[in-house]
Amino acid sequence: MRKFSQGLSTTALALTLSLGAAATAAAQTSFAFGSLSAQTQDHATIFVGESAALSGAAADLDTKTEGRLSSALKDAEFDGKFGETLHLYGMTPLTRITVIGTGDEPLTLRQIRDLGGHAAQASDNDKSLSVMIDGLNTDVDETAAQIAMGYKLGSYAFTKYKQDAKDPKRTVAFHSDDTSASETLYQDDLVYVAKGVNFARDMGTEPGKSIYPESFAQGVRDLFKGVPGVRVQVMGLSEMKRRNMGALMGVGQGSIHDPRLIVVTYMGGNRGDDPVAFVGKGITFDTGGISLKPNTGQWLMKSDLSGAAAVAGTVYAAAQRGARVNLVGVMAMAENMPAEDAIRPGDVLETMSGKTIEVMSTDAEGRLVLSDAVTYVQQEFDPSLLINIATLTGSAARALGDDYGAIITRDWDLTEHMMRIGKEVGEDVWPLPLNENHFKAIKSDIADIKSTAGSPGASIGGAVVGTFIDDDRPWVHLDIAGVDWLDGSTPTTPKGHAGWGVRFMDGVVRDLEAE
Repeated sequence: MRKFSQGLSTTALALTLSLGAAATAAAQTSFAFGSLSAQTQDHATIFVGESAALSGAAADLDTKTEGRLSSALKDAEFDGKFGETLHLYGMTPLTRITVIGTGDEPLTLRQIRDLGGHAAQASDNDKSLSVMIDGLNTDVDETAAQIAMGYKLGSYAFTKYKQDAKDPKRTVAFHSDDTSASETLYQDDLVYVAKGVNFARDMGTEPGKSIYPESFAQGVRDLFKGVPGVRVQVMGLSEMKRRNMGALMGVGQGSIHDPRLIVVTYMGGNRGDDPVAFVGKGITFDTGGISLKPNTGQWLMKSDLSGAAAVAGTVYAAAQRGARVNLVGVMAMAENMPAEDAIRPGDVLETMSGKTIEVMSTDAEGRLVLSDAVTYVQQEFDPSLLINIATLTGSAARALGDDYGAIITRDWDLTEHMMRIGKEVGEDVWPLPLNENHFKAIKSDIADIKSTAGSPGASIGGAVVGTFIDDDRPWVHLDIAGVDWLDGSTPTTPKGHAGWGVRFMDGVVRDLEAE
């Protein structure tokens, strides 16, 4: 590593963005952690608050540049607002210095990771970069590790199908006073969260012709290969028939690709403790079925598997770091296609629970596959907490935009708890109502319930899923239709598939570990 040899830990973390069945042809990026006494590389990134005062590593760089750094900041009237970025060139002996503002308030964990994302998006894929971390106004420990995680998330790119995609080797060095602790935290923990997020992004970005129920299942098998303490089971059509999963089978019967139910178990907690269950909707492509969607935006329905992908990424991250909890991840996979044997509006499906559903629209398929999946996980595992996650309704997206995932629970204290976790990790949730009127609205004249009943759509969808949840079971329904795909970037989420839900559910796991 040119110009970077002193003060480095002996371990360089080789990272790639090739994950599972949907390998991303991205740059080969190596991370390393070093002390602040180390020499910098050609390009350095520093963090400066609103006072624009230079201290620590920034002051050292100012000395090395013979005061040109501080003069340039003054001339540019850099005010240090959070996320403000300034590129300074010709800072001999460096080629470039990037300055990123940190504001004047104490930095939260979320903001620390956002700084890493800002650094990634300002790096221009340079072959070498030093990120100088010291003097940040924060109580967050191992800040270099958290900034590295933010960098990893913010630098994601899916270039697999680009003919002229470059694959340069790149070195990013994080200089700090907590080198050893940060390296350990990143290498033993946070890198797996980032990989889980990026796995979800890969799966949600792949074309529908490549990702269908069985290929998704193979991607999950590949992801968990060699991960200790994990069991991956893939249920096929014959087993679904035996268990009478008529809703899941019904959604998939119009496709040439048979549905799958993927079950991943990780028992890292006390023996005999009931697990936490994550259940994800995994529609690998959603045409709407017989209730065909319009062409406008239909290409995006390749990402209708976002909930299932987030479940896989979450359990992976927890298992790899050895989380002290028992977890079950269930992914209900199907492709919703129109065909001569596809289900029709007006059909009645019998679910695993024995309850029947009158299909009012074949485009309301997510709640159907979830009905069998949540029934299965309750009967087989009796979870202490059940969280289902799905790109379920356009109603949730219209209500909350891309700022919040919609959350529905039966317990306001649980709602507030989930909102706190979302705010901390950077995936915000906001509550939508669920009351007796929503359950009354889905009563069917010819079956137990009907699959849709007009407005409010997100709450009606929650009521359909809630019909299959035990009344006394702690339950969280996440509708992520507005946040799974972004038309513009955030610091830690480039434009495109967000991998939303991995960080949120990982936060839930960590919160349970801390109890």
